[in-house]
Amino acid sequence: MAKNHHVVFKKRPGVNGEPAEDNFGYEECDYPSDPNTGEVLLKTLYLSIDPAMRCRMNPETGVTYIGPFQIGDCIGGFGGVGLVVKSANSAFQEGDVVSAVFNWQWTKFFLGTPGELFPLQKIDSSLVNGHISLYLSILSMTSGLTSYIGVKEKGHITQGANQTMVVSGAAGACGSLAGQIGKLEGCSRVVGICGSEEKCSFLTEELSFDSAINYKTQDVSSELQKLCPSGVDVYFDNVGGDLSNTVIKQMNTNSHVILCGQIAVYNKDVPYPPPIPDDIQRMITDKNITRDRYLVLNYQDKFESGMKQLVEWTVQGKIKVRETIEEGLENAGKAFVSMMKGGNIGKQLVRVAYS
Repeated sequence: MAKNHHVVFKKRPGVNGEPAEDNFGYEECDYPSDPNTGEVLLKTLYLSIDPAMRCRMNPETGVTYIGPFQIGDCIGGFGGVGLVVKSANSAFQEGDVVSAVFNWQWTKFFLGTPGELFPLQKIDSSLVNGHISLYLSILSMTSGLTSYIGVKEKGHITQGANQTMVVSGAAGACGSLAGQIGKLEGCSRVVGICGSEEKCSFLTEELSFDSAINYKTQDVSSELQKLCPSGVDVYFDNVGGDLSNTVIKQMNTNSHVILCGQIAVYNKDVPYPPPIPDDIQRMITDKNITRDRYLVLNYQDKFESGMKQLVEWTVQGKIKVRETIEEGLENAGKAFVSMMKGGNIGKQLVRVAYS
């Protein structure tokens, strides 16, 4: 019988602790039995590695739509792409390439029951020239739709309005897409903030960003004043904390914060969205800046049209996608820790198998 392995949750990092590789364990496990009626036996090809998993490492997640990991359990991530090995479900056949957003197990082979808790879908590999991992980045809910719907619904971008957009965490899975989408939607200027010269070059030389700021080596406030002389109209916020406070200080009246993520405080025991200083809150109120919590799951009626647009842009080459791929299921924990420290450019993935 074929061997099987999975990644289990070994210990919590502590509500204010940084994740470490020893929070995860790589262990041999049983190969699944044949699927019962309604089930499919899946072989994992790619895993999606997402910052939002950090909240599941605490005893309480702080959100209502997903619960915490339990010690000793196999990790269930926010997405994967795999192959149907055997099927007892009429909607799927052996050899189908499939993906799911939630509850994809960090294991090489596993049984799944497609449905509301495991929304398995067949994917069209020909649409992406066999580049099936794109279904975990630009064509996924957690990256592509989150970026697109966030910009469309919360950015209030108008063609010809000469708007300036700033993106923090700009070289990450969502940030790198959001900046390009902002440009396509009509922003006249897009500025990215990231943490290395390599990432800055990626934004300005490979993507459509007009400028990039390295927050580790440059003064963000003074750089924003130079690069955004008319102020900031749209801020796609992946980071939070002091960096975002600096951006908000330069936002215009009636401008908009798209609250996508707050990775700067994911390792801290604070509510989500985290509280902001009183002076920043007063500024938001006085300038009528919108800064509402944004959850893509609340916009499911926009998924079909959003995905259609993302597919169109992808096929036309109007959006470019970068992936950082860690090889091997045994390195999934390592990939997560690296991503949380900014080690990725674009979408962080783990390749478990080739076929």
